Amino acid sequence: MRILVSNDDGYFSPGIMLLAERLAALGEITVVAPERDRSGASNSLTLDRPLSVRRAPNGFFFVNGTPTDCVHLAVTGVLDFLPDIVVSGVNLGANMGDDTIYSGTVAAATEGFLLGIPSLAVSLASKEGRHLDTAVEVALQLVARFGRAPLGQPVLLNVNVPDVAQETLGAPEVTRLGRRHKAEPVVKMRTPRGEQAYWIGAAGEAADAGPGTDFHAVANGRVSVTPLQVDLTHHAQLAPVRTWLAA
Repeated sequence: MRILVSNDDGYFSPGIMLLAERLAALGEITVVAPERDRSGASNSLTLDRPLSVRRAPNGFFFVNGTPTDCVHLAVTGVLDFLPDIVVSGVNLGANMGDDTIYSGTVAAATEGFLLGIPSLAVSLASKEGRHLDTAVEVALQLVARFGRAPLGQPVLLNVNVPDVAQETLGAPEVTRLGRRHKAEPVVKMRTPRGEQAYWIGAAGEAADAGPGTDFHAVANGRVSVTPLQVDLTHHAQLAPVRTWLAA
């Protein structure tokens, strides 16, 4: 199996290092990741300048661009083969509910999916990263399952793993995305030059977090596995908008 590994935390992050090391037991690993932390980059492509691809001493490739750039470049020209699967992560911090819109971790996997490759985005639902090995083991099990039993079509799975020891982890649960409240207000500050500046506020608390959601699964110690799609069409509003335009 040929596995392309990427992330949004940067090629030097502990999550991608451990992930690549462990996935090597399942096949040929190629890491193409951003040269620095690009969290929150979403599905942005760099179109206003050329990009460089360099190789670190450990063999990882790093790109001066976004997570989407990394996977796009790897699949469309840098590599001389088509990966069998793309794995993005392991991210430090959850990517659940509305987070998926902004997430660079999910974006890297989404680009693989758009290019016709089964893809996983794997996140540890904690910034502390006490049990990073738990999330890596979950990723390993899912990739091994792909190898044994391919789904037969490209699939995009968003995986969130509770930050707990492996022996206390519950069974995986197939979930839908929950929803958050709106974000907290921006944090205002003054720069050393006296200019007004702003920090983007923290994400809001979960609003739709009932049974069946990714929030609920993780809160109850289970791995959340959410199949995602890229179609943003609000199908239920097609008819009302047609009527509105025709009025």
